[in-house]
Amino acid sequence: MSAAETRSGSTEEKSDKWLDAYRDPVASLYTFTQCITLADIQADGDWKLIIADLGTGMFNMKLKVYKGTNLMSENTIIDLPTGVVTFYMDLNEPRTPAIAVASGPYIYIYKNLRPYFKFTLPQIEVNAVEEDLWNQMKESSLNVYVLREMLEGMRADGTPLTVRSLRFLQLQDGADMVAFAEMYKNTPLKKQTVITCLGTMKKSMAEEDAISCLIIGTESKCIYVLDPEAFTVLATMPLPIVPVFLSVTGMFDVEYRIVASCRNGCIYTLKRGTTDTEKSFIELNSQPVGLERIGKTIYVGCMDETLQCFTSKGKKLWTVQVPASITTIEVLDYKTKGFKAVLVALSNCEVHLYKEKYLVDIIKTDSVVTGMRFGRFGREEGALIMTTRGGGLIIKILKRNVVFEERDLTGGPPAAQNVKLNIPKKTKLFVDQTMRERENAVAMHRTFQRDLYLLRLRAAREYAKALDKSMNPISSDPTEPLKLAAQVQGIGPVFKMTVNLQNTSLSQASVNLLITFDFDDKLYNFKKTYIPVPMLVPGLNYAFETFIECLSDKGVSDNVKVYVLKEGKNIPIITGVISMPVSETLVVV
Repeated sequence: MSAAETRSGSTEEKSDKWLDAYRDPVASLYTFTQCITLADIQADGDWKLIIADLGTGMFNMKLKVYKGTNLMSENTIIDLPTGVVTFYMDLNEPRTPAIAVASGPYIYIYKNLRPYFKFTLPQIEVNAVEEDLWNQMKESSLNVYVLREMLEGMRADGTPLTVRSLRFLQLQDGADMVAFAEMYKNTPLKKQTVITCLGTMKKSMAEEDAISCLIIGTESKCIYVLDPEAFTVLATMPLPIVPVFLSVTGMFDVEYRIVASCRNGCIYTLKRGTTDTEKSFIELNSQPVGLERIGKTIYVGCMDETLQCFTSKGKKLWTVQVPASITTIEVLDYKTKGFKAVLVALSNCEVHLYKEKYLVDIIKTDSVVTGMRFGRFGREEGALIMTTRGGGLIIKILKRNVVFEERDLTGGPPAAQNVKLNIPKKTKLFVDQTMRERENAVAMHRTFQRDLYLLRLRAAREYAKALDKSMNPISSDPTEPLKLAAQVQGIGPVFKMTVNLQNTSLSQASVNLLITFDFDDKLYNFKKTYIPVPMLVPGLNYAFETFIECLSDKGVSDNVKVYVLKEGKNIPIITGVISMPVSETLVVV
């Protein structure tokens, strides 16, 4: 165990699939997945770890290169980095890749660990009205208060403004506004976008060391394809919203596909010749926190604690609910074993490994993982680099003899559920029935339709009969909206019947009602066959009770009908039919 591991006093559980290579909880590395990469930048077979450190967010932003666990090189970055990639920009020998760091509106290119070139994004056309307002301010024909009012109106209308106008609107004091206007009086108005995400794409060949183009996502809702040799824009693809994650496959000169996850919670797919991005997009239930692609499937980690999988055409395949919030995701591509899976870092200090929708491994850490990168590091083929929220660095190595079982570690349905049933062969009877159905399909369909119509007709007739004789427990009379429910209690020979009445009207009370019963007097004897009903207040439930004595000891029963009548009407308002239970034999002791 290293000295750094000894200092940490870690309680991390040992895994049977990973080796703990290095752990330093005080490495002071503050970064995320997009700013970590692995590359053989010296063409010596020893792969280096490249990290763009965010520092404090305002100061100490640096590009750090590690050889093993030792800091090999360090370069200062002027602005906050948003992405780091390595790419081959020429055919010179030895084949050493360049490092591209996205920071603000610039791409900083490093070759042989030294600054090589700085690319600036193209400027955006300034709004004509905004430019005219600042020109009038330059000629002293416009008051600063009028300028502020006009700019606020443009911002309220949704017009994108330049950084100068936005800073001017933040000022409150009149003297500060005048001083700000004087400062930029003779400076031309410019509008510059910034980079939000970065990726690479092979230009014309698919080899690992082939020349690659840079794919740049910007705040101006555009994706630029940058030529690696002349550093010119080869293609510009507009998007309806700002992209935040990119996944690129294919070759620019042949065929390519760019999958972009945007801030509106949608995923857009861009291909060669795409003109309308609205036709091919995936709408998510919540904002994405990570996007990866394996083959023709797209994996998306969302803020609603779900990992979702889609096809390249946008069809959802499955959704997995994870136990905590997702912080980042990364692809595990172990080429030695031909194994591909998705690593999902969670806020409960765990990293879950999913093979398709099955959880195949769990890595426990001391702190929340915010950045991950899997690949070749040093001479090892399967190294997992993890940076934590507290600035720590964890390096794990996948065991060479590791075997991942493609089954879920969590509880769920048995594995036998996924086994195909042993369906027996088709018998002669089955084949004869199939032939008969094919030959008489029309006649069988007509017979089915006829029986269905007869069933519907009989049901309608019975329903009309019930309405006509008030045989339903809910009144169909709009002037007397009542609801009846009755229940029988006891084992016999004496039963207790409770009749519940409720006025379902909103404001109209029910009066002059009574309850009576229809029964076989040779089988039952009612204590009360006539129950007067008081005024029923809307919404309240009224209970009326009576006792029934069974006169037969032969174990027979019959139906009892409950009628709710109204004075002056010869047809019941509602009727309830109660099936009486079989009475127990009276035992005389």
